Formats: sequence, structure tokens, C-alpha cells
Amino acid sequence: MTSSLSFRPIDAGWTVRAASGPAPEGFTDAVAAAVPGCVHTDLLAAGLIPDPYLDDNESALAWIGLVDWTYETTFEWTPDGADRTDLVFEGLDTVTVILLNGTEIGATANQHRSYRFDVRDALVEGVNALVVRFRSPVKYANEQSIELGVRQRPYPLPYDAIRKSACSFGWDWGIATYTSGIVKPVGLESWSVARLAQTRVAATPSGDGGAITVEVELERSRDDAVSVTARAAGVEASVDLPAGQATATVTLSLSEVERWWPVGYGAQPLYDVEVEVVASDGSVLDISTRKVGFRDVRWDMTPDEAGTPFTLVVNDQPVFVKGVNWIPDDALTVRVTRDRVRRRFEQALDANLNLIRVWGGGLYESDDFYELADELGLLVWQDFLFACAAYAEEDPLRSEVEAEARENIVRLGHHASLVLLTGNNENLWGYEDWGWKLRLDGKTWGAHYYYELFPALVAELAPHVPYAPGSPFSPGMGWDGEAQTGPHPNDEQHGSMHLWEQWNRQDWHTYRDHRPRFVAEFGWQGPPAWSTLVRSVTDAPLTPESPGMIVHQKAMEGNTKLTNGLIPHFRMPEAMEDWHWAMQLNQALAVRTALEHFRSWAPHTQGAIVWQLNDCWPVTSWAAIDGDERPKPLYYALKNAFAPRAATIQPREGGLAAVLVNDTAEPWTGELVARRVGFAGDELARFAVEVSLAPRETVTVALPSDVATAGDAASELVVAGVADVRGFWFFAEPRDSALGAAEVDVRTEPVPEGTRVTLTAASLVRDLALLVDKIDPEAVASDALVTLLPGESTTLIVHHDGDGLAASVLSDPRVLRTANELVVA
Repeated sequence: MTSSLSFRPIDAGWTVRAASGPAPEGFTDAVAAAVPGCVHTDLLAAGLIPDPYLDDNESALAWIGLVDWTYETTFEWTPDGADRTDLVFEGLDTVTVILLNGTEIGATANQHRSYRFDVRDALVEGVNALVVRFRSPVKYANEQSIELGVRQRPYPLPYDAIRKSACSFGWDWGIATYTSGIVKPVGLESWSVARLAQTRVAATPSGDGGAITVEVELERSRDDAVSVTARAAGVEASVDLPAGQATATVTLSLSEVERWWPVGYGAQPLYDVEVEVVASDGSVLDISTRKVGFRDVRWDMTPDEAGTPFTLVVNDQPVFVKGVNWIPDDALTVRVTRDRVRRRFEQALDANLNLIRVWGGGLYESDDFYELADELGLLVWQDFLFACAAYAEEDPLRSEVEAEARENIVRLGHHASLVLLTGNNENLWGYEDWGWKLRLDGKTWGAHYYYELFPALVAELAPHVPYAPGSPFSPGMGWDGEAQTGPHPNDEQHGSMHLWEQWNRQDWHTYRDHRPRFVAEFGWQGPPAWSTLVRSVTDAPLTPESPGMIVHQKAMEGNTKLTNGLIPHFRMPEAMEDWHWAMQLNQALAVRTALEHFRSWAPHTQGAIVWQLNDCWPVTSWAAIDGDERPKPLYYALKNAFAPRAATIQPREGGLAAVLVNDTAEPWTGELVARRVGFAGDELARFAVEVSLAPRETVTVALPSDVATAGDAASELVVAGVADVRGFWFFAEPRDSALGAAEVDVRTEPVPEGTRVTLTAASLVRDLALLVDKIDPEAVASDALVTLLPGESTTLIVHHDGDGLAASVLSDPRVLRTANELVVA
């Protein structure tokens, strides 16, 4: 059934021009603009600017953020008899004044919310002129910083003073774009009598059945009596609203429903919910639809003898979180399509991930993002958009924060995938440890939002969604008006923690010094795929320190930290491609070491969220998938470390232990075999025992000293596992070992999806990877970081278009890389 409410897009005939500021000559002329879109994409389409992602074009285009831009269009309008006609902007980036036929109808200052203006009296029959004037985001943020008072942050520009994606001002992995534009649809909405101003839907399971609760708020143009009807799964219920009443609750009781589960735990059935507002004559005034899934979700924070856990529980099943942090997938966010999000999510699923944390310096993502997460079973942890800074609690910021929070809690609250709303990223920690208290000198910093406003709004609008004041966060923390109370926010014994000392100052082996209850951030840097790097940086010669490489390395002392993190494990390579491989490999080894360690301590540790899944442009960063959508070796480290069944060898008090992890719904039985072997493949000691793991169980088996103790540390290792699920322990760092040259026989066979590759080792081969993007930028290998003992083989698929790849191409030493050649001169 259709409703009398109609939406007419205004998406044609737009132009954009520089209105004032330091624009080069010629940019005051109007050029065609796409809506939705942004200034950068319009100027790129017009051929007026180079690609900001290449070389040092970022600096050459910094003027865009200092310019005031004007968007203009005209449209035809004829009176349609509706009571109201609203001009609706679903998203504006960011600070605007809006004029219709020369009359100012509104102003905006928040990228994270929508806007609606009653323009019935401003419209004229025939041609109407619509103008949107954008202020320079850089200048506005600086002005607001003066008005609100300067506050602490890690970067020069005051992103904290404007409600705009913080990372659009640049980050330690991100390009500074300072975008402006009409970034979401705009149009005229005509309606009469009443419309659905807010629709809140919650699905609650109970036994074999469940209930769907629909709460609506109406905006009225008349005080007529109306009714609200909700339908789902063949069940319907209605509530009558007398004249003037604007709120209603409708409950649907379903006798039998299927539960929604995270990926790896069950299926993801979704139910369509339709909500209608109906006039007294039976005509439908407005319709809203949602998809819901029935599941219980909570975070168990019941204190125990070790501290306070942070355990996700879905449908009464504890879930070990295998997570990644998410940043905007393109710094020009208007280019992120539903298909692109699906590609990222499918990569995440292939890497055995089950949770995406949407980081607080980015965006509340599109509806596509959360709908796909519901469909695919990926859990979502959503930060409110506050990151690494002190934020003013005074107006106009305070009112904008409440408006955006209300809108997004309502927009997101029904999604089955949404398992946590979090007040901020690192601000509770920053207030305690980063010198803010002294420098704030009594100024507000955001405590009101995190401890008072957000929990109150979640309780009002989506009480079924869990909330935490921040990340990291220790349960029991609070705010007494003058100080934070309770445990330290980054205490590993309580709640969630972030681990950054390893990357910043320590070796990655020190991850094993920590036994956190939950890790919400940690990571290690590495360069992007080779084809991504050479596409975006054209330095000649290309070196780790050449000018373009430094532009595409945003971390403070990033290359120094890369070097310091590599030297304990490998010697510094001299050739550029060797450096590139060494840094990619070391990134993967660092994160794999951490993940295997964290998983080995389950259920004491109940989750790890790696920084980060994706990039927003080509850059050296912590990402597993680079800005051209290519997986790095780190991606395969995630895939292998997060495998449903895993074996790892870990140091424990008194020696080494084999740890088996069964993150499946089925028991796992078999013979655990642990062997100490020489690099030539000779067996030096053996231990075997029958093991039986219950579903979701972790079992630790101490290894006897003859297996766990090296005779010659430089030339021995331990391998332990059940059947083909196994882990390795090397007694010496690669640089201190007797690791010889990798001898690998490569056989290929064309298959429909590309090329099947069989790799057979004649020597010990450590962490083999095929960097197939060097052959074909679109090619992707199914696995990497494979360790083989002499005589062992493995098979993988290289996915690509066209004819099969020859063995000689894949065995090229630029393509077939191992840890071995980083040891052997």
C-alpha cells in the first residue's frame, strides 16, 4: 500500500562554485555538481583538480577546506494540495546557510544529523531557486574553538569544536580533506494531517516466541483522529490516536520466532515490520518499514576473583569477540556505496571476524552498513562520535550533540547487529593520563555527554541496546562532577582496554605481558600492497624515506617505529621491495602473536578488536585491507589466528604449553601431537595425548620438557596440533636463527576461479606469501603466512580473471616471499 506522503528528490541541475577564500583563479565559475556529492568529487569530475590521494596532492589541495562554497539549483514546483511541504536534507557537510527564492530558511552546523524545514510559504508556483552556502570548515572550527575555549587534542586543527567527522581534518592514518558538500539526498516532502516523525522498533524474544514493540511520535498538521497500525509475520495490531495525541505504542505478539545469531553461532533470520499512519477515512498517510531480528544481548560485567569481565552474551551464549575497528572506507565518504560496504564485510567474514567497531572519529555509517551487518551476522559496536579530545559541553555544541544522538539512537536502535553504543574513543583515558586536567584548568571536557546525556537518551529511546561510557572503560567508573571515580579506565583487570605501548615504545613480544579481560584496540603498522603503493606514490627512486612515502606515512615517527619494531626480529633490508615485505610481514607477525596470546587465555579474555580493518586512502597504516581494497599479509594473520579451531604454542609458567581453541558448536576430539624438530625436518622429541574439547572450549596442555626445551635454539622449533590444525614455536628470533634459503616447488593448474597453486617445501619455509598483486593488481590469494616443514605441501587458490598463471610467474622471488630471505644474506 502506498501513502499520501511523497518525497521528490532535488538532485538535478546543481552547480558549485567558490564563493570566497583562497581559491585559485577560475574556481569562482560554476561547475556541475552531483547531489549527493562533495566539492572534491565535483572538482575531480570536472577535471579541475588532481587526485588528492596521489603523491603530495593533499598539500596542493588544502585550500579547498579554507574556501566558502556555494551550491545552487532550480526546480519546478506546483501546489499539490498537501498541508505541508518540507525541504529535507538527509546530510550536509557541514556548516551552511540555506536560501529558497532569496529567503533564508535555515542554517546547519552538524554533519551527523538531518534537517527539515517547512517551506510551504517560501515556495512559488513555477521555478524555485535553492542555494546552499557552505562555510569553510577549517575557519569555522577555528572560530568555534575560540568561542568555546581551546581544548586538548592530538592534532593541530580543532575538530572537537565542530560536529564533523574528526578524521576529515587528518589523522595518523588519514588524509586531511576538509570536505564540504550535500552528502546525502535532499528533496521536498509533501504530507497532510500527520507523518511519522520518529519510529522506534524493538524485537524481544521470549521462549519460542517474541514481541515487537513499535513506539511512534507523530508530527501533525491537523488535529484529526488517526490510527497507527503495525504488521509483522502475519500479525497485525492497531492503536487509535484521538485528535491532538502525538505518541503511540503498538505491540505485536508472535507465538513462534527464529532467533538471530552472530556469524558462527547460527542463522540470521530477519522479520519485516511495517508501520502505517491511517486517517479516519482509511487513507494511508505515512509508512515506515524496518527489519528486525530476535535476540537477547548483554555484556556480562559481574565481578569475579580476577577483576571485572567484559563478556558479550547473545541469546545466553558467551561470544568470543573477533573484531576489527572500522574507519570511513573512503576519505571522500560519498564514494562509499552499498556494494563497497558489502565487499569489506565479505572480506571480514572470510577473515573469520564477527564484530565491527565503528570508531568515534568517523561517522554514524549509512543504513546500508547496518542492514548488511544484520543480513550477514556481523556484530556492530558503534561509538558516539567523539575521539581523542576534550569536548566542550556548552552551546551551541551541547544542543547539536543531543540532536545528533537522539536521531542516531532512533535510526540504529532496531538493528539486530547493534550490540553496544559507546560514549567515546579514549577520552576517559585521555582525561586521566594525557595531561588534560592541568591544561583544561576547570573547563568542561565531555563528562556530561558520556556519563549523563548518552545513557539517559539510550534508556529513553533504545533501552534494549547496551551502553558503555567509553573505550577503554572499566565497569564501576563514574563522574562526581569534579573527577572520575572508580578504577582506571585502561586497567587490564577491568572491562575493555587499549594496548598501544607495544607499537609506540615496546617490542611486540610484550603483548604476552598482558592478560586483559577484553582488548578494544591494538595494532601494528605496515605499508599497503605493492601495486597500491606504486600507483599512489611515483617517487623516483622510491625509498622508505622518499618524499611521497613520507606524505603517505601519517604516524608520528612512523618510520622510526617501523624500524625499531623490526630490528629485534629481522635485520633492516636495503632494497625497497625487501623493506616493503619485511614491514608487511612484521605487522602480520605482531598482530598474530597478540591474537594467539589473547585467544589462549579465553574465557578470562573474551575478545580482541584489531586496529584496523580498512583504510580510507593509500597509506602506510595499521589496516589489514588497504585503500585500494587489497588485503595485506596482516589480513591473513587475522584469518588464521581467528580460525574457528586453532592451535597455538604459548609460554606458561614452567615451560611451553599447547593451547587448543574450539570456537564452534561441535565437540573437537583427536590426538594432540607435539614435536620438537630440527630445521632439516628431523624429529628430536615427541609427545602425544588424546584431547576432547567441548563446544566453545579452550584447553591448555603443558608440554614435557624434552619437547619444550631446545637443544640448539637457533635451529629447532616445536610444532603442535590436532590433525591439520597446528601451531609453531621458534626458540630464536629469525635474525638469530639458522634459517636457510627457502626451497619451494610451485605447481599450477587453471581452475574456473583462477589458478590452483600447490607449494611443496624442500627446506623449512617460514611464513610464505604470494604477493600476487605484483602480477595482476586485481589478483588475490586465498591464504598466506604458511609455514612448511621440509617435504610438506599446501594448496591455495589465486583468484583472478583470464587464463591460469604459470608456475614460473608465481615463483618469481618478487612474488613468492618468505621470512627466509629476510634472514639469509
